[in-house]
Amino acid sequence: MFTIEFIFRLIGMVVLAGLGVYTGTKLVELIGGSQILYAVILGVIGALIGFILTPYVTTRPARYLVNLLGKIPPQSLLAGLLGLVVGLLVAALVAIPLRLLPGLFGEILPLVVALILVYFGVTVFVMRQKEIFGVFRSRRSPRMEEPSEDGAPLADPTQTQTAGRTILLDTSVIIDGRIADIAQTGFISGTLLIPRFVLNELQYIADSPDALRRQRGRRGMEVLSQLQKNTNIPVRISDIDVEGVREVDDKLVVLARQLKCPVLTNDFNLNRVAELQGVQVLNVNELANAVKSVLLPGEIVSVNIIQEGREAGQGIAYLDDGTMVVVEDGRNRINTQATVNVTKVLQTAAGRMIFARLENNK
Repeated sequence: MFTIEFIFRLIGMVVLAGLGVYTGTKLVELIGGSQILYAVILGVIGALIGFILTPYVTTRPARYLVNLLGKIPPQSLLAGLLGLVVGLLVAALVAIPLRLLPGLFGEILPLVVALILVYFGVTVFVMRQKEIFGVFRSRRSPRMEEPSEDGAPLADPTQTQTAGRTILLDTSVIIDGRIADIAQTGFISGTLLIPRFVLNELQYIADSPDALRRQRGRRGMEVLSQLQKNTNIPVRISDIDVEGVREVDDKLVVLARQLKCPVLTNDFNLNRVAELQGVQVLNVNELANAVKSVLLPGEIVSVNIIQEGREAGQGIAYLDDGTMVVVEDGRNRINTQATVNVTKVLQTAAGRMIFARLENNK
């Protein structure tokens, strides 16, 4: 089948070939010579130019415009359209007295003022779209204090907005697997959006010749299956992409800025890069550290010392949530249950670390 671009090439070839023949016949009247020769030469040149250049002025600009509009959020498009309409209405009102000006001022000024007002209308509405649509939502949404017909309090509009937000998923957080359990508990609200390039990277890892990477990729596929079966939160896989960017992390950051949505990840580097570019990040590791049990200096806890520490005489134990406990003089109590007294709690970038000493050594 012929593509749209090929059809336009043929149309451009025919049109420019006819224009070349017409130019050749008129050229003979000015400089003389063989009318057929000039018509054939200019017709062939016009046909070649039309066949080669037609897509660059028809289908390709249109395809680029469609892709560009596809990346713009619907709310921004609607805000731009409203700004355009408001700008044209104001320009039509202002043009009435401007046309009464004498000479060229009455002809040129209405057009110049219309272009300026349209530009400012679109710019202002796009920049302030959140506030503008927020006014409409606040007027349309009922107040929380007002009960519904059955006497029950109405839902909080802010909760509705939070439930309707989009959250981008990174490859690392899918492979990690904890996102499935978090989604099951209902702590995450909104729609989990997985771009196609993230899914492709996950499939590439699952097909890796390295056994460990292959196992991690397949675990990520299983986590995705669990998320799709989970009815608490919707999961959507989209073909949306970012042109001109190769790295997956860079694409996620750019896409999050375009969609004005957070990125869910446990990648430290992606977290920092996204924060530097003003993108909200939901870090699973930070959530895990936040929900770990809090122990204060002086508290007594029972732990199982399982290995030696880095310093002389130290023993290492772990709490049920994975928090490391460094026990002074615990080297001789390895593989035994010991009661320890917490002496210091240290918060690091990798998590929380607890220092303690044996209770009977006080």
